[in-house]
Amino acid sequence: MQRLVNPHGGGPLKPLLLEGEARTQALERAKSLPKLRVSSREKGDLIMLGIGGFTPLDGFMTHGDWERVCDGMKMANGLFWPIPITLSTSTEQAARFHTGEEITLVDPDCDDILATMRVSEKYSINKKHECMMVFRTADTEHPGVKMVMEQGDVNLAGPVQVLSTGGFAERYGALFMTPKQTRNLFESLGWTRIAAFQTRNPMHRSHEYLAKVAIEVCDGVLVHSLLGALKPGDIPADVRTQAIGALIDRYFVKKTVVQAGYPLDMRYAGPREALLHALFRQNYGCSHLIVGRDHAGVGSYYGPFDAHRIFDEIPADALETKPLKIDWTFWCYQCGGMASARTCPHDEKDRLLVSGTKLRKWLSEGADVPAEFSRPEVLKILRQYYEGLAASERVEVKLTGHSAR
Repeated sequence: MQRLVNPHGGGPLKPLLLEGEARTQALERAKSLPKLRVSSREKGDLIMLGIGGFTPLDGFMTHGDWERVCDGMKMANGLFWPIPITLSTSTEQAARFHTGEEITLVDPDCDDILATMRVSEKYSINKKHECMMVFRTADTEHPGVKMVMEQGDVNLAGPVQVLSTGGFAERYGALFMTPKQTRNLFESLGWTRIAAFQTRNPMHRSHEYLAKVAIEVCDGVLVHSLLGALKPGDIPADVRTQAIGALIDRYFVKKTVVQAGYPLDMRYAGPREALLHALFRQNYGCSHLIVGRDHAGVGSYYGPFDAHRIFDEIPADALETKPLKIDWTFWCYQCGGMASARTCPHDEKDRLLVSGTKLRKWLSEGADVPAEFSRPEVLKILRQYYEGLAASERVEVKLTGHSAR
């Protein structure tokens, strides 16, 4: 009998979120512990630890883990892991915490308690080395590099007990699904081959094409939207997921697509982040990850298919979730439809290349968007969002005399 892929590491899911009386007691104890406010990225990592998305981790990584993950994409125990999952603070704050002590981790935007952690180690890292290994650059114009270089100078390691979903469940409702929930849903649908489609953008025609190609060879697709923080100018999760929902309802066969969201911030780590995306999609029950052009990239830091190649560079048994590598996709006027560089023989002048960056530019400028680029139901939602932004900007200029841009 076929079954879903195993959680990463081969064992059961390992959610660290306490429930019921255990959570109530831990929350009460947490109120009296020394407190540390985490960053937005660390909050997302904590919630993923809580819901089992980072199975089989039990908390934030030690120096030995950090070093081996940076240099060889393996933890100290040999487990494959492509990006360090760490918690940092200032030297002054770190001095207040003692090894073996339990501390409370609080939300970056308020005083809500997210988790408790028993500090097992305090250590410093070479931030530039981490950036060069993970991002392939130390350029602080890269948003992921900037994030690492601005973090505290001391990392704290230790196991965590997660006490909250950080508001994601309340804000996104049924869209916010845990790995246990997606696995249960896939089993109820009779799916065993599931392709995850990673997105931080609304789905335009190219994305729709990628998902439909995957449906041809799999039982279904998980359209998995990032719900955490993005770089300035990206479209917010609530607008993006509404637009994706409209596309799924109108242009996909029923019960071939599941839309859900996960709580991480983007790191924009390109190839290494593609590996992390595959790893935690394995925990969500996905057998495949759709990997297109410039997966998880930003600017020109990575080649368009570096994320394809990196899957060939890791051990064959590193991940059960495998890549579905798909070439550059576009609308071809000669073919009369969506195509890829592998299927279309025509010249570039006959092709409309589609990208989220180009779509955002057109929408922000109020320009026409070709029908071959995006579905009208999607454009309607996105135009409403950009019109709202423009209206807010006009109010800002009127009140202050200065543009918000």
